[in-house]
Amino acid sequence: MKKPMDKFKNMFLGLFWHKLFPAKKSGYEKSDYFNFDLIEIYFKKKTQSHSFQVINERFINDMDMQELFVFIDMTHSKIGQQYLYNQILNINKTIDFTQQELLIDFFNAKETNYLTVQSLLSKLNKREAYYICNLFLDEYIAKPKWFWSLKILSFAGLVAACAGVFFTSGLTIIIFILLYITNIYIHFWNKKNIMVYMESIPQLPLLSRIAKELALMNLMQDSKSSVLTSAASINEMTPIIRFFKLNTNIKSEFEAVLLLVWEVIKILLLVEPLVIFNAFKRLENKKKDIQNLFEYIGKIDSAISIATIRKNSRYYCKPKFIDTNHCLKFTDLYHPLIPDCVANSLEIKDKSILLTGSNMSGKTTFIRTIAINILLGQTINTCFAKTLQFAHSQLFSAIRISDDLVNDKSYYFEEITVINNMVTNSFLSVNHIFFLDEIFKGTNTIERIAAGKAILSFLSKSSNNIVFVSTHDIELANLLSDEYDLYHFTELVESEIIHFDYKLKRGYLYTKNAIRILEINNYPEEIIKEAKSISRFLKDKHS
Repeated sequence: MKKPMDKFKNMFLGLFWHKLFPAKKSGYEKSDYFNFDLIEIYFKKKTQSHSFQVINERFINDMDMQELFVFIDMTHSKIGQQYLYNQILNINKTIDFTQQELLIDFFNAKETNYLTVQSLLSKLNKREAYYICNLFLDEYIAKPKWFWSLKILSFAGLVAACAGVFFTSGLTIIIFILLYITNIYIHFWNKKNIMVYMESIPQLPLLSRIAKELALMNLMQDSKSSVLTSAASINEMTPIIRFFKLNTNIKSEFEAVLLLVWEVIKILLLVEPLVIFNAFKRLENKKKDIQNLFEYIGKIDSAISIATIRKNSRYYCKPKFIDTNHCLKFTDLYHPLIPDCVANSLEIKDKSILLTGSNMSGKTTFIRTIAINILLGQTINTCFAKTLQFAHSQLFSAIRISDDLVNDKSYYFEEITVINNMVTNSFLSVNHIFFLDEIFKGTNTIERIAAGKAILSFLSKSSNNIVFVSTHDIELANLLSDEYDLYHFTELVESEIIHFDYKLKRGYLYTKNAIRILEINNYPEEIIKEAKSISRFLKDKHS
């Protein structure tokens, strides 16, 4: 369930992201409003039965996936945008990126190739195109049992209208009014149920035409024949589609008046329900054709986006997938959303990773950097690194956990639920990578360390699992030193200035500068003295 701030967050992303972080996009800079409620339609409704893993909402929130999508999305159509979003959030072990790479090579070969395809795709960039996927993902409304009566009421409406011209008796008028009221109810009952299709169905001729033109350019030649067949199939519905267009193409006041008259006629004769249910019957047989054209255009537009983001990256690589479990290696890995991000390298073999370090030193960002690069490597064959090799893996995270006030869950209980999901999944005979930040920080020190050690040992003991975890607890690092490789990030305090180098270093953090940082920030001397005194006491107690 979305939290109350989600819609505000989405609005912020759409309106301000590219202003805050302007990107040079080779003549194309996307400045659209990102409405994730619409972008997610295809992802949320599509059956994902063939996926190795569908990325869950926890991971999306923990890794700022919506912000990442805003950065990556260089598509030119709403279809491409929806397709790319779904692609990024679905890991498929059997996916073959050959087709995608051939398209990218095509766009990179000549700028005219890119511009021609861009021009075609941009015609599907109107808001209404978001709803096309509903036409093949939704179950259409079934005809009501009393549908047979609509033809009778429609005919009666015609008779009543004609009778009203020649007979003006009170009885005729009463019958006409009663009949019209009945038909108004049925008309608007129908309109409420099919409103979404009033926007999507008129997009079908455009979908068909653009797919056909792209196919004739020999993009994805293996799909050419089926795309042309599907386009021809959709064109068979042109007469019905024109009926829907009558309701959308209003360009003048005169046309608005005509539309009002047309609405009155439709109500009286129940034109819409009769036409709509006939259209649904025909659309039911066209679902595969609509889906074929949608996904064909989506693949092309997604490839354009990936080609563009690669071109504008500092550097990138294609991942190397290996069969060896519990191994992961990367060089100069960086986070694409952080300007001038410090890159790091790491090689893992047989052990998981435990990170220590002070706040703001880079631990959590480093974990997120690894997570999103492994995800993007598996979904769009692109990593922000010089090299990255790993085995196909399912990804789970416990980073941005908070109290769930709606469901009356405390921070600790929410964390217990999330980590228990990791434990449950760890039993499955597939590779997993778990990302945790400050495990069990919602409870007391002794039990935090005890529970954390037990769970982290359990998660890492399987050869199918790799764990990345950060902690402030040196005691926990000592307990896990035989099972985990220890690394840390630290800050340097020089001349009253705190400097972070964000470089990964071996071992755990020996020195702590928290009290020194309080001094630099001009905390009262009384606080500093007491903090130092308590720190010495606790060190002596545990020594």
